[in-house]
Amino acid sequence: MKSVNNLEEIRKIIGRHKRWDLIFMIAGIFALMIAVLTFMALFAHMLFDGMPRLSWDFFTSFPSRRPESAGILSAWVGTTLVMLVTAVSAVPLGIGSGIYLEEYAPKNLITEIIEINVTNLAGVPSIIYGLLALGLFVYQLGFGQSILAAGLALALLILPVVIVATREAIRSIPVTIREGAYALGATKWQTVSDHLLPYSSAGILTGIIIGLARAIGETAPIITIGALTFIAFLPPSPVKNEFPYVSFEWLTAPFTVMPIQMFNWVSRPEEAFQLNAAAAGLVLVVMTLAMNGLAIYLRYRMRKNIKW
Repeated sequence: MKSVNNLEEIRKIIGRHKRWDLIFMIAGIFALMIAVLTFMALFAHMLFDGMPRLSWDFFTSFPSRRPESAGILSAWVGTTLVMLVTAVSAVPLGIGSGIYLEEYAPKNLITEIIEINVTNLAGVPSIIYGLLALGLFVYQLGFGQSILAAGLALALLILPVVIVATREAIRSIPVTIREGAYALGATKWQTVSDHLLPYSSAGILTGIIIGLARAIGETAPIITIGALTFIAFLPPSPVKNEFPYVSFEWLTAPFTVMPIQMFNWVSRPEEAFQLNAAAAGLVLVVMTLAMNGLAIYLRYRMRKNIKW
């Protein structure tokens, strides 16, 4: 009789846990659907408003006081150059820092403090990075309100993301890979370069692209360091016709980016400028989704080729 009562009690506990699992699943699906439907509604609104404005002239024209002839040429060129500086600055430094903290750094109090701070920096509001860049890059180092200052500001923003992604990707590799390499006489650097980095490259690339996708839509740091809201010229070309064929004058040029151009148009009362802002927002959303899709594709392809 006692065993029957215990069995009934166990069944009640299991049934109660299943009900809570069902409730949690329904709540999760409901929250997900709210987020997805909200995004779809906003995207559909931008699509219907901005799609008629998308044309070749819209991409190859400068901003103008006449909405029908205004374009995003200076904005998307500025965005591309700023993101180039961001990637060149943040990616090598972030990957190197992640490798050092995970494989080389001694496990002591200083290392733990650094790790905690790196993790916390990933959640710091972007305006803080803008103020830091304003004081350090614009005033102290004298870079001014330039593409270089903007790229370095966004590099600081995504640097913790790249470091954390690198460390998590390296941690996911089985310990037996390291042990096998050391057993065959490999040095630590040979183990890292020939085994850990190739096997963790999918996770590292995913973190990098997601970080860049976040940076491409940031406005607060760019406004803080002085991005122009109206610019009708392009920075100097990085490529020259004479030796050494490469120019870095564009790094010190004034600039604008897509979010700033959208802000400029939204602040105007004319409805035609609102349509221009919707078209620019549509382009920015497509660029962000493409970067995230690229991250998913690269992760799938690279993990598919890994055989432990």
